[in-house]
Amino acid sequence: MASVVLISEVTCPDCGHEESHQMPEDMCQYFMECASCGALLKPLAGDCCVFCSYGTAPCPPVQQGDDCCGTNDQAT
Repeated sequence: MASVVLISEVTCPDCGHEESHQMPEDMCQYFMECASCGALLKPLAGDCCVFCSYGTAPCPPVQQGDDCCGTNDQAT
């Protein structure tokens, strides 16, 4: 099994700001505030978290083949 990527470059869909974030290993992060424009990022329909929607790597649970949709922890 390939190693899990824990850093994802998240791009704000509103202003295009890019920033690296460490992803939680055991849950999905549902919300994230853009450090540049203050927009509240939420997952797109069908995605479980902001990393799966706006990041360069999906969240660790998805990378490991887990179906984490529907079990979102709303961490910030």
